[in-house]
Amino acid sequence: MEKMLHSAPIHTNLPDRFVFPADKRPPATAAVVSLPIIDLSLSRDEVRRAILDAGKEIGFFQVINHGVSEQAMQDMEAVCQEFFQLPVAEKAGLYSEDTQKVTRIYSSTMFDTGSEKYWRDCLRLACSFPVDDSAMAWPDKPQRLREVVEKFTVQTRGMGMEILELLCEGLGLRHDYFVGDISGGEVVLHVNHYPPCPDPSATLGLPPHCDRNLLTLLLPSMVPGLEVAYKGDWIKVKPVPNAFVVNFGCQLEVL
Repeated sequence: MEKMLHSAPIHTNLPDRFVFPADKRPPATAAVVSLPIIDLSLSRDEVRRAILDAGKEIGFFQVINHGVSEQAMQDMEAVCQEFFQLPVAEKAGLYSEDTQKVTRIYSSTMFDTGSEKYWRDCLRLACSFPVDDSAMAWPDKPQRLREVVEKFTVQTRGMGMEILELLCEGLGLRHDYFVGDISGGEVVLHVNHYPPCPDPSATLGLPPHCDRNLLTLLLPSMVPGLEVAYKGDWIKVKPVPNAFVVNFGCQLEVL
């Protein structure tokens, strides 16, 4: 736990191990864009076309009227903040650097270069369906965490499956093409926590990367920083209230 950023005193200077050389940082850009915004309450034909267009153009978009309740979203963000505010002793048993451990907390990321560390703490929760068995491995504090995460995960997975179904229809595939083994594995939640940083311009929270799964559904927090590679540049994403950012992963691209 001594490696966890949020457990240490507030940093007034950026430790050397978090400083990245300029050539390892994405180039700075002043461009701030709102990703394509897709209203899932519109007609299926409109939504199908919008998903296909956004997927072909950039691979990212934001969804509104997505069926995940505003309360579930607010509760999820609040309970995760409560978790990271718990005393160290109440989280110590969850800390692990073993990448094979499905539920754990850790600092930085598996993408470490060996010399630089990323400015990020993370709570990783694996969730299988039905949720009951996997929830027993989740932290039992804060007291409401398991209930909140289960409700949030069930609703967001439903949204993800709906997006995949619409995508299938748009591509001319049978609507249940992704139902079964290909989407039947665990849902993995990464709760990224970025403590106050004394020099954000010199470090990174995560490296430039592609997600390897079918879909990533991102609930943005109050901490900005998401950037998307587009036409040789990096664009800063402007989040939309109560929207999820959807990212097409490598597995979906291959399929």
